[in-house]
Amino acid sequence: MEARDSHVVEEGAQMGVFVNTYTHSLDSKKRLTIPSEWRELVGVPKRLFVLPGIQEKCLCVYPAREMTRRMESLRNLSIADERGRQLARTLASRSDWCPWDAQGRIRIKDDLLDYASLTNQVVLVGTFDGFELWDPDRWSKVDTSANPDVLGDAAKYVGF
Repeated sequence: MEARDSHVVEEGAQMGVFVNTYTHSLDSKKRLTIPSEWRELVGVPKRLFVLPGIQEKCLCVYPAREMTRRMESLRNLSIADERGRQLARTLASRSDWCPWDAQGRIRIKDDLLDYASLTNQVVLVGTFDGFELWDPDRWSKVDTSANPDVLGDAAKYVGF
């Protein structure tokens, strides 16, 4: 690896950039192994914040530093902001902090597993700032990576 490439990898690790896709199975105790590359990105505390997907039936997973950043807008809500308070209430009541064990496994609470229909196989999808957990059948229906028109429109939408 060139020195320049090594620098880019180090920067990505410092920023906590979650990339790639993995497929893992829930074990008999419904624990999910987090890829070691991703565990290294989490930092301290060694826990992940797991919340239900907002527009998709998946689970969104973030390290503490990313959740802290995202929660700033919720912390600044007016007590009279009904829609914002409803979002905060719903997410907080349905989400969970998940520490991992010595083997890098987390135990996600049953209601979150049920929400995303996660029963055996789980597709872990990197989203740069965190990752998502998908049922393989549901993921195959929403994965648009093979459709350049959809990706092109999305890239234009976000200014990428």
